[in-house]
Amino acid sequence: MEVIITKDCMTASTAAAKTISKLIRDKPNAVLGLATGSTPLPLYSELIRMHREEGLDFSGVTTFNLDEYIGLARDHPQSYNYFMWENLLKHINIRTENVHIPDGTTDDVPGFCKRYEEEILLAGGIDLQILGIGSDGHIGFNEPGSSFASRTRIKTLTEQTVADNARFFDGDEQDVPRHCITMGIGTIMDARMNLLLAFGKNKSKAISATIEGPVSAMTPASILQHHRTVRIFIDEAAASELKRQHYYRWVYNGKPAWQQDV
Repeated sequence: MEVIITKDCMTASTAAAKTISKLIRDKPNAVLGLATGSTPLPLYSELIRMHREEGLDFSGVTTFNLDEYIGLARDHPQSYNYFMWENLLKHINIRTENVHIPDGTTDDVPGFCKRYEEEILLAGGIDLQILGIGSDGHIGFNEPGSSFASRTRIKTLTEQTVADNARFFDGDEQDVPRHCITMGIGTIMDARMNLLLAFGKNKSKAISATIEGPVSAMTPASILQHHRTVRIFIDEAAASELKRQHYYRWVYNGKPAWQQDV
């Protein structure tokens, strides 16, 4: 697990974008796992800039989104399908047929989830999974108590997550869906690399528990301690409760030249 502490979210997002850019340039048919919410927006803006100004080519890239609300149509302003097209996909040269986002209106949720897992395998597995983290330590919509072996499935959102996400629904918790389709923790752990972003003081406890706490289903993101390749990009505020901040900075700043773009 590599912890990269930067002064602000823009610096962290730019550094994270370089990791993704290198992957795509080295492997033009890379498979990316995408996340939604406010956290990855600066990252997506930087990837769009790289596409427009540096020729970063997404034509061979395949994407799979982490999750989607159940009950929201694809064109609903708060659906994750709408979010992804508005904030990234329509601004790059990705092929529509290579985009996979859970269908929140499916009549057969278990069947859809099974097919989603099969499509990931058919694509060759996820090379790099982008993650945010909830204030309670959830990744995707895998709430505290989720099985570390879980696969794509339906989940019920906790009251905390509903409250956290109400800001996207004009502050009205009653409008936030209570159920979602989400990749499971087992699915996330199958990715060859996980790249987690977290910004702000409200994420500091979750980040501390994820990086330095015990591995526990009550902090789902803590399972990343057992993943072979994880990069965590955080700002000063999100890092504020880490006990080994100095060490993480020392390691990152002291990387040999051949590792600095890895």
